[in-house]
Amino acid sequence: MKSRIVWLLLCCIWGSTWLFIKIGLRDLPPISFAAIRFLIAVLILAAIIAVRRLSLPRSARDWWMLAGTGVLAFALNYGLIFWGEQYISSGLAALLQATIPAFGLVIAHFYLPAERMTPLKLVGVILGIAGVGIIFSNQLTFAGPKALAGSVALVISSICVAYSNVLVKAYAKNVEPTVIAGGQMFFGLIPLAIIGFATEGNPGNFHWTGMAIISLFYLAIVGSVIAFILYYWLVRRIDVTKSMLIALVTPVTAVILGMLVLHEEMNWRTLVGGALIMSGIALLVIHRKKREAALIPES
Repeated sequence: MKSRIVWLLLCCIWGSTWLFIKIGLRDLPPISFAAIRFLIAVLILAAIIAVRRLSLPRSARDWWMLAGTGVLAFALNYGLIFWGEQYISSGLAALLQATIPAFGLVIAHFYLPAERMTPLKLVGVILGIAGVGIIFSNQLTFAGPKALAGSVALVISSICVAYSNVLVKAYAKNVEPTVIAGGQMFFGLIPLAIIGFATEGNPGNFHWTGMAIISLFYLAIVGSVIAFILYYWLVRRIDVTKSMLIALVTPVTAVILGMLVLHEEMNWRTLVGGALIMSGIALLVIHRKKREAALIPES
């Protein structure tokens, strides 16, 4: 029962973060907004690491892994997300980020021997790419070049985080999950902070409205720290396939919240593209479930 509640809570949290990014972008510049979010999250995670006395990496290889994946998963990924969501709806941004598992499968084929590409996986990836293509054509035809650029930024961000996830799975088996998250955020926020200060100015001069502050702390505390702790609590108690289903529910939650709160609209091309993306990811999840069932020995 507790696992189901946490699963639903994670779907709600990660589905709502896109809404709060969009709200915060009304007043805050994107790169600095992302940097300050992760600065707050890193401070909290550092306190958790200290209180729990978790071991830090001892090898240079692990530190380089944290630095590299931190730049991919936080500097590039979130920098592109926050920048791109200035020009597209929160629901569309969530749909485009749902392509992460598809890109991850392609990248994993070259790094993880146990996760080679299969014909069924390839069909799922093709469905996802087809959905992205339809969305791109819609943005270029109806929404304009800025919306297209924002959509491209979200897809590139998905590739970055998918690559990071594969590298972590391949090379970070002996590092504590909390340390991985804290280390990645630390290394990722450094380029975000430098670029943000250089291009967007002093954070003290930003338009700090009440909603901007609420969005910032919601994303830092609820969307980063709490969601991360809940997720790793959950993955130790349910099978991998069920945890992957969160990726199917999150975009739907984001689209509904965007329509209800921000009055965002979805035309038929975006809906068709989104449906293809979600169908591709669903196919990958079903394939995983069947493979896990086949590995269970008969009694």
